[in-house]
Order: sequence, then C-alpha cells, then structure tokens
Amino acid sequence: MQNDLVTKIVANPKYQQLVSTRSSYGWILTVIMLIVYYGYIAIIAFDKGMLAKRLGEGVMTVGIPVGLGVILFTILITGLYVRRANSEFDALTQEIVKESGK
Repeated sequence: MQNDLVTKIVANPKYQQLVSTRSSYGWILTVIMLIVYYGYIAIIAFDKGMLAKRLGEGVMTVGIPVGLGVILFTILITGLYVRRANSEFDALTQEIVKESGK
C-alpha cells in the first residue's frame, strides 16, 4: 500500500512541478547568498581599506553597516523563501495529497 501511494505521488505532474520549482528557487537563493557572503569576505581579504574607512568623526567604519547588511540580506531571502513555501509550495503539496487519495 505504501509503495502504491509513493508511486502515485511521484507520478503526479504537480509533484514533479513542485520538486523542480522548489529546487531551482532554493538553488537560486543559495547562489545569491553565496555571492553576497563571499563578496563581503573577498572585499575584506583584498581591499581592507575600503571597509576600514570611517563614517563621520566616530569609530564606525563602512565595514560595520555592510556586515549588518549581509546579515539583514540573509534574513530577507530566508523570509522570501518561507513566504513562497507557505503559499505556493504548501498549496501544491495539499493538491498532491488530495489527488493521491490520502
């Protein structure tokens, strides 16, 4: 019975669409995050002076808000993924479950 259910789900075109869409979306966000993160690390490694410039008369440098921006960007793209997962991906999952007869 379990194998029959798995076979029905895997054969469902909506399941194939869900897997394809979710995987490609996840990989796109992963690549974007890696570019942002490793870009920040590359700037630290190769042009420390750019991030070491002071902002105003205090001790704040450009690197601090840029680093904070990397963290906030991570939170933002996580939120984008969760939003899409909770709407589009969950809706497709529910349709697949209904169509598989469970």
